[in-house]
Amino acid sequence: MRCPTCHVEFAVETSRSMPFCSPRCKQIDLKRWLGEEISLPYGEASDEDPRSRDSADSDHDD
Repeated sequence: MRCPTCHVEFAVETSRSMPFCSPRCKQIDLKRWLGEEISLPYGEASDEDPRSRDSADSDHDD
C-alpha cells in the first residue's frame, strides 16, 4: 500500500497508523485538513437532493 501523504510504499500489517505509513504522516494529513489546505468538494444541489425538491415545491404551492 502507498501512504497518501508521503507516497512511500509500506506493509499494511506493520503500520499502526493506517492508512498512513507512520504517525508523522497521519499528523501531517490532519494539519492539512484543519488548515483547510484540503477538503471535500462542494457540489451543486441535484434533483435527488430532498432539500432542493422541497424549495422547488414550495414555489408552486400557491
